[in-house]
Amino acid sequence: MTDARLPVVIVGSGLAAWTVARELRKLDKTRELRIVTRNAGHYYSKPMLSNALAAGKSAAQLVNTPAAQMAQQTAVRLHAHTTALSIDRDRRVVHTSDGAIEYGQLVLATGAEPLRVALDGDAAGDVLSVNDLDDYALFRERLAHAAPVVILGAGLIGCEFANDLAQAGHAVEIVDPGPQVLGRLVPEPAAALLQRSLERIGVRFHLKKSALSVERDRGQLRLRLSDDRRLNASLVLSAIGLRPRTDLARNAGLDTDRGIRVDASLRTSDQQIFALGDGAEYEGVVLPYVMPIMHAARTIAAQLVGSNVHVRFPPMPVVVKTPVAPVVAVPPPATLEPRWQHTTSESGIESRCLSADGRLLGFALVGDAIARKSGLLAALGESR
Repeated sequence: MTDARLPVVIVGSGLAAWTVARELRKLDKTRELRIVTRNAGHYYSKPMLSNALAAGKSAAQLVNTPAAQMAQQTAVRLHAHTTALSIDRDRRVVHTSDGAIEYGQLVLATGAEPLRVALDGDAAGDVLSVNDLDDYALFRERLAHAAPVVILGAGLIGCEFANDLAQAGHAVEIVDPGPQVLGRLVPEPAAALLQRSLERIGVRFHLKKSALSVERDRGQLRLRLSDDRRLNASLVLSAIGLRPRTDLARNAGLDTDRGIRVDASLRTSDQQIFALGDGAEYEGVVLPYVMPIMHAARTIAAQLVGSNVHVRFPPMPVVVKTPVAPVVAVPPPATLEPRWQHTTSESGIESRCLSADGRLLGFALVGDAIARKSGLLAALGESR
């Protein structure tokens, strides 16, 4: 039974957390609401981290709304620089580095942390990842023009950073063990067009190669690859993916697998605890992008005020911010064997994934083909 006399407590302060707070305030102006976050709690667009450099933006300039102002706008009691340590589900208490906080309902928006490559060498600890504002500030501080930036990973984040860095005047090299860029998002012809476009602005690719070690070498870094090639770098950026943060939930006895498992109401295995964002797993899938977060936040807010609604995710395109060849993709279900049909032009490619009976299951658009996004989204919605 929900006790509305106790606050709603949200753990996290990213887009997912603040969107839940905003959506709840549209429905309930008076319920006590608290946010517990390990950082300052500023509101900013995380996707901007990978394309702010060419625009010359600092970490401070990426802040859309300072934490204190967000807290005032949403009538939130903000526990900044506070770590959630454990959850006592029987007593409905979150134990934090700043003391115990009772909750009536709890929302876990704990996000994800960067995966790291296992590397040898005395500079393995110098490899950076950019997952929040503090990471971005350190990344900008360490950038130099003396040698290339080497990016580990040719996925969405790696390609976005490569485009941004190259347009900001840096030499860039990408290392990835896979055979193509955007391996989880688009078919090979679409990937090839993006790769050629990035190569035209100076990005160099080392595909089907892995980084084995990073050593310090006269003020620079030196990587050894699996083909025994050596690369000099001023900075090494790891962009190989994210791992949902599930420790807090798992240690509390909640069901977890790839992420924190939730049902169609975004409830975890404890009916008074919800989860969304990069750390949540819905029907076996983690949905870390902006659109699913917005849909999930609205569903949770409705649940918090007693409306029994379920989330319904429409076809949600993934947008890759690579201005030299922008990409929009809706990958087909992973359980299907894809059958791709490609239409190419001088500056774009449209790839459609079709079922045996001709239904649209997914698509990838690169370059000027992204103009056909709306029509394909409508067709995809009709076929599902």
